[in-house]
Amino acid sequence: MDLHDLRPEIKSILSQENLSVDERLLKVCETLEANISYYNWVGFYFKNGDKDELKLGPYVGEPTDHTIIPFGKGICGQVAVSNENFVVPDVSAQDNYIACSITVKAEIVIPIFVNGNNIGQIDIDSNTPDPFTKADEQFLEFVCEAVATLLA
Repeated sequence: MDLHDLRPEIKSILSQENLSVDERLLKVCETLEANISYYNWVGFYFKNGDKDELKLGPYVGEPTDHTIIPFGKGICGQVAVSNENFVVPDVSAQDNYIACSITVKAEIVIPIFVNGNNIGQIDIDSNTPDPFTKADEQFLEFVCEAVATLLA
């Protein structure tokens, strides 16, 4: 499925007021993982209260031990500090990478902003080397903006 074609589906999921926020976020993860062949792990991390760390939220894919990530550590922790998208075509080339699985070859992390504050991020791992394009980045920015309206 084309990334652009998924936009209405994401909006529809996020507008389902009969579901909790976490249920909607999980459905977003499931939709992305099911429809984009190279999205092998899809999840959300959110700032953990007043702590300088991220806490794992809804996700699909292999279980991970990384339920808490300190700011600055790994790709997700770096995005929490930089407030910028981070596309990693080859995780083995990153010094500050936290390995979740030996099968992961690439990662993309896009921050979620509410009222100008970085409150979390979407994190996607791929078992395909260098799969992420500018279209992925723009699509995931759309997803994060849509999620932000839900969380505002």
